[in-house]
Amino acid sequence: MISMIGLIGGLALLIILTMRGMNLLIVAPLSAMFVAVLNGLPLFPQLAAEGEANFLTNYMEGFSGFIASWYLMFLIGAIFGKLMEDSGSADSVSKWITGKIGIKNAALAIVIACAVLTYGGVSLFVVAFSVYPMAISLFKEANLPRRFIPAALGFGSTTFTMTSAGSPEIQNWIPIQYLGTSPYAAWEVSILVAVFMMVFGYWWLKRMIMKAVNKGEHFIARENDPENNRKELPNPFLSLVPLLVVLVLSFIFHDSLAQSALIIALLGGVISTYVLNRKYFINFWDAVSAGTIGALIAIANTAAVVGFGGVAKATPAFSDTVNLVTSIPGSPLIGGAIAVCVIAGLTGSASGGQSIALPLLAPHYLDMGVNPDALHRVVSISSGGLDSLPHGGYVVTTIRAIAGETHKDAYPAFGALTVVVPILGVIVAIILFSLGL
Repeated sequence: MISMIGLIGGLALLIILTMRGMNLLIVAPLSAMFVAVLNGLPLFPQLAAEGEANFLTNYMEGFSGFIASWYLMFLIGAIFGKLMEDSGSADSVSKWITGKIGIKNAALAIVIACAVLTYGGVSLFVVAFSVYPMAISLFKEANLPRRFIPAALGFGSTTFTMTSAGSPEIQNWIPIQYLGTSPYAAWEVSILVAVFMMVFGYWWLKRMIMKAVNKGEHFIARENDPENNRKELPNPFLSLVPLLVVLVLSFIFHDSLAQSALIIALLGGVISTYVLNRKYFINFWDAVSAGTIGALIAIANTAAVVGFGGVAKATPAFSDTVNLVTSIPGSPLIGGAIAVCVIAGLTGSASGGQSIALPLLAPHYLDMGVNPDALHRVVSISSGGLDSLPHGGYVVTTIRAIAGETHKDAYPAFGALTVVVPILGVIVAIILFSLGL
């Protein structure tokens, strides 16, 4: 009982302190230490038996492991976003889009841009870095409250694209190795669920924005916002080329290099931005420096939360939770959805929820004769629900490090679109499968 109180209490502490705007580099290890103490984990490796889990080792392995895997992607992605901003490319594209679809549809333009890049294989974190400068320009032009930018970025990246059939994101690929399926598993149901999430989610986003506008909210500029008073901007079609370069290169090299393809893709984006728009830069090297600092802040905040997950996974309470949610009676699809969703919430990671639950779920459910394609799709969609609780790595990076917002202002809309909408999508998927689709 004490160990479970430690796990739930530590997670609650992390969420509450994060929502209050406290520094994640402090609150994440403190919350992890709370979990460790109440679960009886030694604090230091010197106090643990050989090979035994302990707070310091598990936290730092999670922290450093994330940085080792993602540092270059964060760095180049942040630099790419800053170069798009400094060259005026983001402004150019935003003005062209608003001219075509209307300034009232600024939020829709952001959602579409994120969706295209995500479905093209670009990492969610990188998509946020890349599209944010354009989002600032669009929201400023439309005079919309900037606190909704993270919600638009998250909705376009982590809902109807990330977990849909055919998506190259890892959340759609992890089930393949356990279920023997393909990336296009249950594509018919996937399309229907994706359309539902896209239509309902955008309606909800637009409704929240309009409600805020009617109450008098508007765009508030900041000192560090990109200047929008240039006399000359790059050609909008040439400004789109770097984004297309990232999309095409990530698609070409995805199968052979997996996530490392993003390094090549983003480098291609950086080089093409410079070559095509070099005469428009205000200060190229200042933009590179700003991108570097932004990347360090973003990856450190995210790694701090991943470290918490590393400690949580080593506790007896976590093992008990996994055993409980993976043995839920009733429909295997419901049990699988709940198991993956809960574990993703505890670890703050959609891929983490799948990687922990599927080795346990897959053999058991396949022996029961469950349709592997249906299980693949349900597990994939459900992993994108509770992974977006306030402490999630992507959540913290997008709201805090990239958009510079507070959880208090930005998370209500962000959580509505990235937690509630995917959960509703899972329910729709299970209903459709139960009807024989």
